[in-house]
Formats: sequence, structure tokens, C-alpha cells
Amino acid sequence: MALTPSTMLPLGTAAPDFQLPDVSGKTVGLADFRGAPALVVMFICNHCPYVKHLRTALAQFGKACQARGVAVVAISSNDPAAYPDDSLEKMVTEARDAGYTFPYLFDESQGVAKAYQAACTPDFYVFDRDQKLVYRGQYDDSRPGNGAAITGADLQGAVDAVLAGRPVPTTQKPSIGCNIKWKPGNAPAYFG
Repeated sequence: MALTPSTMLPLGTAAPDFQLPDVSGKTVGLADFRGAPALVVMFICNHCPYVKHLRTALAQFGKACQARGVAVVAISSNDPAAYPDDSLEKMVTEARDAGYTFPYLFDESQGVAKAYQAACTPDFYVFDRDQKLVYRGQYDDSRPGNGAAITGADLQGAVDAVLAGRPVPTTQKPSIGCNIKWKPGNAPAYFG
């Protein structure tokens, strides 16, 4: 398993648009989150050990954010032909079992991952009320097996700053995890 860092999309980037199927069967788009004080976009999947390490924390983080009016959405862009555990059918089960209350979307074409320059799972983005990027990077310093506590400090700190009207610190650490599993011939130029 090769560890892959975030590409660190430039701060201030407008949130790329998307319209993707949710595990509930409905289509969810960026426009559905207009007016939210903040938007958190997470690229995750079902099988990655780095996502599994944060699974319970992500469910709790999502619920807490939603209770504060923050929009939260997760997107899986992995190739289900090569990684059947990341199929839409398995995502339905994972969302239920993990307790995800936020939309969990399937990016079958991988176009949304490319638009966000997502590179790894998990990969996190926070956008402000105007859907401009103010944070991209890690959840916290915890990784499978490193013994660091799962706190969500980095991601939560960014959300808290947006909600309080404070600037988000621009020194941000990339997330690290498994690379997005690109379909053959589909890996973007920014990847590797």
C-alpha cells in the first residue's frame, strides 16, 4: 500500500460543482448546500485502512457539524470493478453500519475527484459560506498504528474558525492515505 498525500488544492478555489447519486437513491449536488455557513467535502471509501481508522470519528464529526448547520458530504471515487468493496451497493451498507448521517455519494466517472484534485482516502476540504476553499488537508495527526489520539483537531479547527468568522490558518498539513483507485487510463496528471 503506497501512502499518498493530498494535492493541496489552492485556497480560495470555488467548490467544484457535482451531481452524484447518494446511497439513499437520490441525486445530491453542490447547489443543495448553498446557504450553509460551511461545507465539508470528504473523499472516502469503504475498504481503505486510513478511512476505517477514522470511521467512527467521521460519523460523530458529521452529526456534530450537521447539528451546527454545517453541510457535510462524503464522496467515493474508487473504481468498483477493481475494488468491489467500494461499489455503490456496498456503500449503502457501509453508510448504515458506520452511522453516516451525511450524504455518501458515488463518483462513478471519477470526474468529481479530478475536479477537486483529490488524491487519497481520506481527503478533506472545507469551504466557507461563499463555497470558497479555506481548508484542505488532514483530519488530525492520527494514523493507523501511530498511537496518536483521534481528535479531528485540524478539520474541526477549520470548521470552528469558519463558523466564528475567524480566518482559517493557512499552514495546513496534507492528509495521507491510500491513493484513489483510478480506473485504467483515468489517473489525472496531478496524480503521481
